[in-house]
Amino acid sequence: MNSQTAFANAVLNPELPCPGGLTTWNGSDPATRFAVYRNNVMVSLIDALADTYPVVQELVGEEFFRAMARVFAQANPPRSRVMAYYGNNFADFLAAFPPATSVPYLADIARLEMARVRAYHAADVPPIQPETLQVALTRPEQLMALRLVLHPSVQVINSAFSVFSIWAAHQGVLCISSVDPEQAQTVLVFRNSLDVDTLEIAVGVSKFISGLQSGLTLFDAAGAASRADPAFDLSHALALLLRLQLISHLTSTDEHHEHTH
Repeated sequence: MNSQTAFANAVLNPELPCPGGLTTWNGSDPATRFAVYRNNVMVSLIDALADTYPVVQELVGEEFFRAMARVFAQANPPRSRVMAYYGNNFADFLAAFPPATSVPYLADIARLEMARVRAYHAADVPPIQPETLQVALTRPEQLMALRLVLHPSVQVINSAFSVFSIWAAHQGVLCISSVDPEQAQTVLVFRNSLDVDTLEIAVGVSKFISGLQSGLTLFDAAGAASRADPAFDLSHALALLLRLQLISHLTSTDEHHEHTH
């Protein structure tokens, strides 16, 4: 183990001793200075998680959240200098963290909050002009090969719990007492200009969007959506994506045809 790895491990694990070979500029005790540094690093990581997951913290309380975040941070040091995405696997940690099992929807709330962070930092891509899609839909020879490329910020979360309503209640939009957490909900997260939006959507629309993101053609994605939800309406789904300006451009499985904005 090299000295940098030993230092990093000691910073995150209070049970490890102060690494050897440390000196201070003013002759003070290196172990004391290191303990202060170690505490500051840990507090910074916990604060970063609290900033990303405010609703998770509200659901379990600040004291429990910070204790839980400390356990996470000790096992998950930052992998990048970009701290915006720190804790992107926090939801998986929560799902497997026994003390958190009393709040079964906690992991999905964390997924929703991280999706909002990812949407905020996603690339900025201009939307397609509605006329471009309308023209493409009138060309029967190209319809079967048509693909819709969505804005990079678009994410879908499928949950067995009412994650949208729980999240919205903590934004002051709904009264928490009116929320039944056992109702499954599907959530769309995206960025509109500089604002991140969160909407509840139907299962069919969710399946349609996920199909498009995985590279399915328009018709294959619509077929998958209809199988998942017989009430799925393709025209309504396209109108929603156009209204929210979430279609960035069109492509085709036929390499000779490509439509851009």
